Amino acid sequence: MTSETPDSADLLPIVIAPDPKLKARTRLVTEADREMLRDIVPRMFSTMYAAPGIGLAAPQIGLDLRLAVIDLQPEDKPAPITLINPRITKVSDEQAIREEGCLSIPGQYADVTRPARVTVAYEDMDGKPQTIEADGLLATCLQHEIDHLDGVLFVDHLSALKRNMILRKMVKEKRLKKSS
Repeated sequence: MTSETPDSADLLPIVIAPDPKLKARTRLVTEADREMLRDIVPRMFSTMYAAPGIGLAAPQIGLDLRLAVIDLQPEDKPAPITLINPRITKVSDEQAIREEGCLSIPGQYADVTRPARVTVAYEDMDGKPQTIEADGLLATCLQHEIDHLDGVLFVDHLSALKRNMILRKMVKEKRLKKSS
């Protein structure tokens, strides 16, 4: 999978807040889901690259699976990571603040405080257990995408005032698009 221009037939519609699908907890991927993953994961990467974004979780395309894809493209080279049934197993006491945005909350950004380092256990496409230790942008992205799998958006880490301002903007923009 590369970040070249994807075929538009491969692109999946991205669920936009405040859709209730984004607030639901996802279920574990089972052996019965594996065949479907072979089709959906490349399409998730195509959708993420086209958006453009650096992470995309299954709820953002309307699926209730513990599945996310990430590619920070270090040095502008694809470095795709597919996370199946990911879970954070360790977090640092040290915190880091980083500006976050979300493909499901387009055009909205805010500083979010999260653990600076994380360890994540997950399965790869072959169902083999993997572990990744991360800091910096990758640590933030891992936490952000795993939050999606638990029905948590980055705005849920903000004060009620900031969160409500952003969500009100989203509702207003959705209304304006429907009326035009």
